Amino acid sequence: MNLRAAENESAKKEFHIPAEVDWEMLDKSKFFVLGAVMFSGVSASLYPVVVLKTRQQVALSQLSCIKTAFSIVRHEGFRALYRGFGTSLMGTIPARALYMAALEITKSNVGNATVRLGFSDSSAAAIANAVGGLTSAMAAQLVWTPVDVVSQRLMVQGRVDPDAKFPKASACKYANGYDAFRKILHTDGPRGLYRGFGISVLTYAPSNAVWWASYSVAQRMLWSGIGSYCGKIDENGVNTYRPDSKTIMAVQGASAGMAASVSALITTPLDTVKTRLQVLDGDDNGRRGPTIVQTARNLVKEGGWMACYRGLGPRWASMSLSATTMITTYELIKRMSTKNQEVLT
Repeated sequence: MNLRAAENESAKKEFHIPAEVDWEMLDKSKFFVLGAVMFSGVSASLYPVVVLKTRQQVALSQLSCIKTAFSIVRHEGFRALYRGFGTSLMGTIPARALYMAALEITKSNVGNATVRLGFSDSSAAAIANAVGGLTSAMAAQLVWTPVDVVSQRLMVQGRVDPDAKFPKASACKYANGYDAFRKILHTDGPRGLYRGFGISVLTYAPSNAVWWASYSVAQRMLWSGIGSYCGKIDENGVNTYRPDSKTIMAVQGASAGMAASVSALITTPLDTVKTRLQVLDGDDNGRRGPTIVQTARNLVKEGGWMACYRGLGPRWASMSLSATTMITTYELIKRMSTKNQEVLT
């Protein structure tokens, strides 16, 4: 199915946007190699924001993002902003590969099926993107959850900020990612590495479904406005518009940012509970750790319902920057990995 980035359904408008690159069109080895390299660079640039988000979500008292950042650098050094990055990077590569494969395969199959059922191209694109986002997030969590547990334990280790109070975190001290993995596995078993798996799926699966559907809709809205404003009427009375590559990337980035803002606002409370569940120890439950309900209750008790939105600022910034960067990188990787470059023109 040709799921174009934009297509006006009016008979008098015709947007000549490069065709959507489907799974069958990709050189798979090139796709995964380029994806691993480019996404690793993006992850490295955004990782300090993830550390700030995690610290704010775990803290009992709320500090501003800027104050938290300066406090970490002053008391722990600049390297503390990258604590756990090696572990995160090693897990991100296979997780991203699984995510991208599940996303593209699902989008292609669901898109073809919805078109055969009689849905319009715009509706089929939104449905395919939503289902693709849902299934890819569920698949990736099989890898991401253990990586999150280990990397987040490393992120919050060594907190010495005198202005912030923290609830009881793990009593273990970890030398590196492998040491954390070994100690968590020894203390809690495999369940310890998958602590928060259920709420992670509840957080990221709907979030990805909403994000990809919103991304598809946002692109069509932007292209419709740009095409109406910039298009020219030819001798046949057809409004034709052929954007250049810079315009395409700008629309993709803006659409990604819009979708990420909505997703961050909706899912931050779940993400805060998930982070605490994966990082903190539970006195009441021993090795089993706190339950989702206990974690949420303790969070609300500490700071009211607004405590559920601790870390919203850096999480919104992280998601928006990540989404904008990731989607433009992702679309670029797909076009660079296409077997037949002629289909893009």
